[in-house]
Amino acid sequence: MWTVKSLIESAADVLQRAGSHSPRLDAERLLADQLGCERLDLYRDAERPVSEVERDAFRERVRRRRAGEPVAYITGVAGFWTLDLGVDPRVLVPRPETERLVELALEHTKTHVPSPWRVVDVGTGSGALALALASELPDALVLAIDVSSDALDVARANAERCGLAGRVRFVCANVLAPLVTRPGSVDIVVSNPPYIAEWDPEVEPNVRRFEPGLALFGGADGLAVVRRVIAEAALALAPGGLLLVEIGHRQGAAVAEIARQHFDAVEIAQDYGRLDRVLVARQRGETAYAKLAPRLGVSRRPAESPPPLEPNDGPGPELAPADPRAAALDEAIAQAIPVVDISEL
Repeated sequence: MWTVKSLIESAADVLQRAGSHSPRLDAERLLADQLGCERLDLYRDAERPVSEVERDAFRERVRRRRAGEPVAYITGVAGFWTLDLGVDPRVLVPRPETERLVELALEHTKTHVPSPWRVVDVGTGSGALALALASELPDALVLAIDVSSDALDVARANAERCGLAGRVRFVCANVLAPLVTRPGSVDIVVSNPPYIAEWDPEVEPNVRRFEPGLALFGGADGLAVVRRVIAEAALALAPGGLLLVEIGHRQGAAVAEIARQHFDAVEIAQDYGRLDRVLVARQRGETAYAKLAPRLGVSRRPAESPPPLEPNDGPGPELAPADPRAAALDEAIAQAIPVVDISEL
């Protein structure tokens, strides 16, 4: 007779032989989700008999996990911060190390003045960062951007799931395209962009096989999207603004060098495994628009009052170019990316 305990032990053995890094934990999560209980309940009811239907359903889950499919895709749920998020192959499974960005953003809000905070999550995926920050900053104006409309469908569903649907706006766009021509419109930019090199041998085969490549791979050196996030965030952030970007543990020096071309203060924060994990960049003085214009031979100034990122924001006043060559600055900055009218957000 099969019991809860014997099912877990059998599944853990199968998954260990299949190469799982956490076979018993995987087995417990799969069975607890199937039975609709907490993992602790599995041990309280360890000797409970398991029906044939329950056993067969569990075996199918174990088969999928043995084939390398992430537990979160099998259960349809992944924990992040204090939230339970729905996930499927349209989005990455949120990782614990990404919570470091939430911590650093919240630390920043405790020592700086702006309120309500204007926060943008670039490459939101499941909505993890945007929703975590919205849950912690009740007055914040949060915008979540992703180039994948499928990912945004997941993120919107998670906003509903977490009771935050009215707190976060979603837009399908490439990097910070909606905001690069609105200097000073954002206080905090967070991003977990694709940062893995295309042929990185350290990428686990199952990650490459099951999770969306669009959210994983950032070109030959892994930094193609990171470069754009840094450059465009420098344009959108207000003086004193903060940029937080998750990076690979061997990319700290290269990313810091890129960031210093755009930001006054740059550092690399480590995760709890003491690995380089987050680019922390601040703009202490004037905006990047003001810095870049003279170098490109363009005199350009924003409208007297930069349009804020507000829930019912209209198009706002246009930037006022001092000469026709200002268009060259927009082209150089946006790299021909179509700009989304903020009134549509």
